[in-house]
Amino acid sequence: MRVLALDLGQARIGLALSDSAGVLASPYGTIERSGDESADRAAIAAVVRESRAGLVLVGHPLSLSGRSGPAAEKAEKEAAALAGLLEVPVELFDERLTTLEATRRRRERAVTPAGRKRRAGRRGIDAEAAAVLLEAYLAGRGGR
Repeated sequence: MRVLALDLGQARIGLALSDSAGVLASPYGTIERSGDESADRAAIAAVVRESRAGLVLVGHPLSLSGRSGPAAEKAEKEAAALAGLLEVPVELFDERLTTLEATRRRRERAVTPAGRKRRAGRRGIDAEAAAVLLEAYLAGRGGR
């Protein structure tokens, strides 16, 4: 089963997709926020259909202490709205430090001149953060 991970940002939504075996995670792109929540959710639904995802994973930005703050509550609300719209299950998954890890990985790849040339802007980091989230999820469930 393919899993689609969402990193919910204010300007864009990072996407990552697993392979059909649920073992590998890859950045899948971004959805630019339109300012219309229902349009953004429709765009997510289109990606779910297009990718044939069987599960949607929503990043849950808990604080470092594990508490739920305003960003986590917003993700919870979005996950609930998506669950009411999509025909596949929607789960929240702890995303603490995913953007930091994605940034670290990009810096490591950018050490060579060729790596620096390939670096995408902020859009790339959003999809990379979603991939970090998805990798943690897949590793935690044993890649099944």
